[in-house]
Amino acid sequence: MPLISSPYQAKGLFQSGHFSTIYSAKLRPVPRLSQERERITLPDSDFLDIDWSYSNEPSTKVAIMLHGLEGNAQRVYIKGQGKYLIENGWDVAAVNYRGCSGELNNTYQSYNAGMTEDLASIIDFILKKDRYKEISLVGFSLGGNLLLKYLGEPRTIPKEIKKGVAISTPVHLHGSLEQLEEWHNWIYRTTFLLDLKGKYKSKMLQHPEEMRPEDLKRIKSLLDFDDIYTAKAHGFKNAMDYYEKNSSLQFLPNIQVPTLILNAENDTFLSAECYPIELASKSKNIYLETPKHGGHVGFHETNKRYYSETRTLSFLNNN
Repeated sequence: MPLISSPYQAKGLFQSGHFSTIYSAKLRPVPRLSQERERITLPDSDFLDIDWSYSNEPSTKVAIMLHGLEGNAQRVYIKGQGKYLIENGWDVAAVNYRGCSGELNNTYQSYNAGMTEDLASIIDFILKKDRYKEISLVGFSLGGNLLLKYLGEPRTIPKEIKKGVAISTPVHLHGSLEQLEEWHNWIYRTTFLLDLKGKYKSKMLQHPEEMRPEDLKRIKSLLDFDDIYTAKAHGFKNAMDYYEKNSSLQFLPNIQVPTLILNAENDTFLSAECYPIELASKSKNIYLETPKHGGHVGFHETNKRYYSETRTLSFLNNN
């Protein structure tokens, strides 16, 4: 019965989902975290970058951290979580998905919410270092869906992978899209759309045969973007096919390692399907924690430390 009664209680303005979401993304001071970049060549000859941070003492434990839509390894939530982990004996491998590290990737495809083959390549790369006896996966938003899908797909999970933590995760992608289309979420969807269209415009110079100016003009919504680019570039029939095949909800029953899903009740990005209470209540491995407050990746306690950061460490070290 891994349903967690959450102790988290936000104070003052942070009880507002919108305030905690916006403050945490745009106004929280960015924690100082030293990072060293390493580039991985993927099986299709494309690349992605990992930003490493290390514990003061040599560690045999590493947390692979996965950012959200149009994020990167420099996002404040990555640095906040990474700083707390290295202060407590963990190394951190903060992933930048294809095209998210400040340099466009080479191929027509980039990344998406279910591209677990790239995550598998990252894990294999880290295992070949023959340094880590324990690996945990920590994902935020889109990155949470990615790690849950990876853990629940039919595959052999390396024995070194011990835990997973998914924070503010849209386990039902279409439901989350519908939520973002609500009028009160206009600022988020507009920001995402502008970023995605900007990247599309840049990639048109690389792939003019696949990406045309007239297609860019047709992109008026996130659904349009996924129809015109995401689905086409990654081998899906359309956006709905992409959402259906990549939503991690369907993979949760198959997860065999202890995994925490931390989704706030007032996260305006999430639909009702993103709170799989019945499933978790019957699961041995899915731990679902749904605090009343927290917004989207906004579990503020102090600027230096967020509840999601202490909760993640606690779960990785214990449960």
